[in-house]
Amino acid sequence: MLKFKGNEYSCSMELTLDIIGGKWKPLIIWHLGDKTLRFSDLKRTLPNITQKMLTQQLRALEEDQLVNRFVYAQVPPKVEYSLTERGKTLLPVLSTLCEWAIGYSNSLDDN
Repeated sequence: MLKFKGNEYSCSMELTLDIIGGKWKPLIIWHLGDKTLRFSDLKRTLPNITQKMLTQQLRALEEDQLVNRFVYAQVPPKVEYSLTERGKTLLPVLSTLCEWAIGYSNSLDDN
């Protein structure tokens, strides 16, 4: 039994999916990669996400210490996002998922 943020998980996969699961979190992590991006840059790379959803997902990733948020003291406000070292450990995992998807889609095309 795993415990994280007051919740209990029966296996590590359940915890993993709770942290990075969903439609948008893996894409946000993937697009940040080794870069630092502003909110508008992220929004541009994910045109189908709403501003509200992007904000919610970034806050959740920041709370889980996967994303850094840096606010510049200027007008207009400037905010940049980057992956933490912990967040960067997910990049090889996501890369493997991308490779799997390519192989899977190719195998379906062969049928």
